[in-house]
Amino acid sequence: IVFQSAVATWRFKKAGFSSWSYTWPLLLPIGIGAALGALGISQLRGQEFERIFGIAMLILLIPTLRSARKNTVSRPSWSPGTRTLIFFLIGLYGGAIQAGVGLILMLALARSGYDLVVVNSIKVIVIGLLTAIAVPVFIFQGQVAWFPALWLTMGFSAGGAVAVRWTLVGGERLI
Repeated sequence: IVFQSAVATWRFKKAGFSSWSYTWPLLLPIGIGAALGALGISQLRGQEFERIFGIAMLILLIPTLRSARKNTVSRPSWSPGTRTLIFFLIGLYGGAIQAGVGLILMLALARSGYDLVVVNSIKVIVIGLLTAIAVPVFIFQGQVAWFPALWLTMGFSAGGAVAVRWTLVGGERLI
């Protein structure tokens, strides 16, 4: 996922689309959350993790199955404190579970008023950061299966490049 995010970030930048100015304010709360989430989850036994993972996936079904509809009513922006807390919690979840964090980020960023192309460009940077923070924790704990990780790295990297191309060509309509 670190490599996927790096490839996607590079592809966005190469296409002249950079969202670093939007991303900087999110990095500290997400980074702290990711470190704490990875440290906490790495201490659990396999059965405990599987139970938590299962519950998280059930909860993620709600926004996944909800119909995508355009919100025509403008919502007020979150206060800086609320935004910091939300992105800290997203980092905590992403550092611990990872699965589905992109969906959660997209919902939070879209709620923050960004269009979906900008949301995707911010998402890949943020996921890259939180994963880069979490991975060393799992490496140190001896919890990385290196051979499958190598294959996943190659597949995710290719997928990241293709997804950016589709995002830039299709825009919000395709997303």
